[in-house]
Parts: sequence; C-alpha cells; structure tokens
Amino acid sequence: MYPDLNLPTANLKLAKEQGEIYVYDIIRKKNILLTPEEWVRQHFMHYLIHTCKYPKSLFKVETGLQYNSLQKRSDIQIYNRKGSVFMLVECKAFSIPLSEQTLKQISAYNKTIEAEWIVITNGLTHYAFQREGEGEQIAFIKRNQLPEFI
Repeated sequence: MYPDLNLPTANLKLAKEQGEIYVYDIIRKKNILLTPEEWVRQHFMHYLIHTCKYPKSLFKVETGLQYNSLQKRSDIQIYNRKGSVFMLVECKAFSIPLSEQTLKQISAYNKTIEAEWIVITNGLTHYAFQREGEGEQIAFIKRNQLPEFI
C-alpha cells in the first residue's frame, strides 16, 4: 500500500468503501479518503498524540484560513491551553521532497495564525522552526523531538 514512514507505527483504522480505502481520523471523528498526504497527516497526528503527548482535544485538522484574499486550509493546528495556536503543521505526501517552497507556504499561513512553532513533514523528513519574537523571523531547531506541549 503506502511505505513505512520515519515515524512510530500508528494504529490506523482503515476501511474499504465503494472500492476506495478510507482512514478513520481520530480528530475529525470520521473516515477520510486515504491519499498519500493523508497517510502522512494521520501518522504525524498519532505521533504528536501518542509519543509527544499533545492533548487530542486541542487539535484542529484541515482548518480554513484567509491569506490575502485567498481561502486556504492548514493541515494541523495545535492550540495551547490559552486558546492560541501553539503549532502549525504542513504535511506533504511522502513522494514530495520538502523544499523552500514548502517553508514559504507554511510561513505565509503563519502570518495569519502566528503559531510559536511551525513544522513541515513528508513523513520521511521533518523540520521544526520556532518563531522568534513578535515578527516573522523563524529559527530552525535541530532536535530529536518536538517541543514539549505547554
């Protein structure tokens, strides 16, 4: 089916409906068509919840946002207990290399959202960046794990 990712194994619930494979999304609480990007998103969410211990109740998935005059969707938003977005995650299919364009995309979204952390992943490679101060500057953080949830 899809390749193993550079993430812990996730116990995904798959179902076949009308000849298509669906995955149960534990945040949206419904079956979602399984695409390569969804494969990455589901694994990364399970990693954040089960390994990093981020509270499932503070996740939003495929959230609409306004960027300039365009309507866009962010992949994963994780809120802190104060109600602000703590982390913004952009997922790409495992076959799509992460690039400067990927970082520009999530940085543009973050101008509206203002998350402290932004993460880009294709399931094989992951990069975390922390916003510095109140501006648009970000710093690449080399770590084995994402920040502890606040």
